[in-house]
Amino acid sequence: MIEFTHNERKFLESLEESRIATSHNDIPHVKPVSYVFLNSFIFVATDYGTRTLQNLKKNPNVAISIDVYKSGEHKAVCIQGVTEIIEKGEEFKKIYDVFFEKFAWVRKEPWKENEAPFLKIIPKTKVSWGT
Repeated sequence: MIEFTHNERKFLESLEESRIATSHNDIPHVKPVSYVFLNSFIFVATDYGTRTLQNLKKNPNVAISIDVYKSGEHKAVCIQGVTEIIEKGEEFKKIYDVFFEKFAWVRKEPWKENEAPFLKIIPKTKVSWGT
């Protein structure tokens, strides 16, 4: 398992938006997503039918960039890893509770098991700067 430094952890815990990259027939697909950093994993909520989820079902490899750009003070953690799809069970409930607490959009439009999955990104490599 990849170890994150104290500063990387603080940085990852302080933000909520990132960009996730998947691939379909060797064509990259990148989109902004909300995320939670928990127990050295990145969790992303998605919907059934999204290009991201369809890509990950065929190819679980993923990259995610979590960064803040300020001229001369750019900070980032970029992670490459594999994805597990979490649709139900105890892990789903724990992740959902964290999302519910953190994001107003989840409280506004809640969902249940098997209605929308979470992506669990398991880091395999990382690079960071400015953190």
